[in-house]
Amino acid sequence: MDSIVQQMLDALGIMVLGMGLVFLFLTTLIGAVNLVAWKFAPVKSDASDHADVPRAGQPQPISPKTVAAITAAIHQYRVKA
Repeated sequence: MDSIVQQMLDALGIMVLGMGLVFLFLTTLIGAVNLVAWKFAPVKSDASDHADVPRAGQPQPISPKTVAAITAAIHQYRVKA
């Protein structure tokens, strides 16, 4: 039968091997994800191509019919609840 010291050294070796393999796998996984993100990144375009697209910071006017529909839906929800 092995001594307790030999068993502890074997356990330590197996633990280091397992942790090393997990580290290697996760490093490879992160590298692959970064490579895919770099490869399929959206293409930058000129600002003149999207001049007519509204920006998120500019509020768009809401039609009165839409406001009335939202108000009616909120009122109906509050009455039911």
